[in-house]
Amino acid sequence: MVCVAGYILTAVGRVHQLFPTLEVLRPALLTGLLATVLYLFDRAEIRRAHHLALPTTKLLMVFLVWMLLSLPGALVLGNSVDLVFGSFVKTVLMFLLLAGAVRSIRDVERLVFVYLLAAVVYATVVVTRFDLDAGPDWRLGRLYYYDANDLATFLVTAMPFGLYFLHAARRKLSRMLAVLALGVIGVGFVHTGSRGGFIAFVAVACWIVLRYSAIPLRRRLSAGALIALVVVATASDRYWEQMGTILSDADYNRTEETGRMQIWSRGVDYMLQRPFFGVGPDNFRTAEGTMSPFAERQQFGIGVRWNAAHNSYIQVGAELGFPGLALFVLIIASAFVALARLRRAADSSADPQERRRQLAHVLTASLLGFAIGAFFLSLAYSEMLYTLVGLAVGLQKMTAAAPREGQ
Repeated sequence: MVCVAGYILTAVGRVHQLFPTLEVLRPALLTGLLATVLYLFDRAEIRRAHHLALPTTKLLMVFLVWMLLSLPGALVLGNSVDLVFGSFVKTVLMFLLLAGAVRSIRDVERLVFVYLLAAVVYATVVVTRFDLDAGPDWRLGRLYYYDANDLATFLVTAMPFGLYFLHAARRKLSRMLAVLALGVIGVGFVHTGSRGGFIAFVAVACWIVLRYSAIPLRRRLSAGALIALVVVATASDRYWEQMGTILSDADYNRTEETGRMQIWSRGVDYMLQRPFFGVGPDNFRTAEGTMSPFAERQQFGIGVRWNAAHNSYIQVGAELGFPGLALFVLIIASAFVALARLRRAADSSADPQERRRQLAHVLTASLLGFAIGAFFLSLAYSEMLYTLVGLAVGLQKMTAAAPREGQ
């Protein structure tokens, strides 16, 4: 569990990049190797691999196989090989270790706390190290690993976990720390100035108020009011001006060829041109530079921007074809379905574990924040998503394993 926690802090929280002295220890590699070795030698029944044979896990394995099958037809094979074997295979392995390491509801709580801690540390560091002003630098830009938009989605996914500990904590000090965590995350979120993050935030807030039935409505409203107060108190006029352009027809995302709407349209074209295996993992930028309508300009010495997809669903569809997109959506959908079943099951008198129901609620809210935030970002292969899905599978595993163990 300590090694898995270290993985979350490094792969998602990027603490080794926030504090470069940690790089000497190679924490991501060290925790990953130790977690793998310890898991292989662990004889606990609840940690046996067969407990992970759940729909979400099976879909992820098929998704990985499909990525491997798409390699031969990739526009640039080196890009795809680097992504699949240099990054994504490790991400899938850690997904399995994270879900497999969970032994109890308490373990899920511990890992959720680590995820929340990672978000608080990241927000604290960037807020204290990067100065903002009223001019062009009114929002955070390129940071450590994440940019401002990625960070906004990360912080939104952590907010429901702060709410969980605010409600579930038994001691007053723990509840106060949860309030502080939500405040820090709120300040960091405002500093990102992300419009996609704002949309994800509103969606999560609405879901918590309307659907998070595990806690009383007054407490949901109080937590929402706390975060709203932090946002209003710290947001500048420039921030609200930026949020006001979300639906503007004059926004560059709608009008310019490098704006999101135009990139998405071209991404759909790439899917239609290569509907089965796509252009290959991590080759969307290459497609922009070689397959887009303006790629021919390069032969006349005119520079062309090789854009990222800025949409995880378009990214997967263009890079892995329609089957890859279907698998990606099904992975997320299956996690939602599993969490919904856990929420309903825990409502019955046969399941006394109220914390399981609450964790299912907050994980649903967190995954919802990612699913919406990812609509504006290229995060299809990010550790953030597969950590959240791994937590959902770990929680589901506890319910599925209980009857076999007589619990």
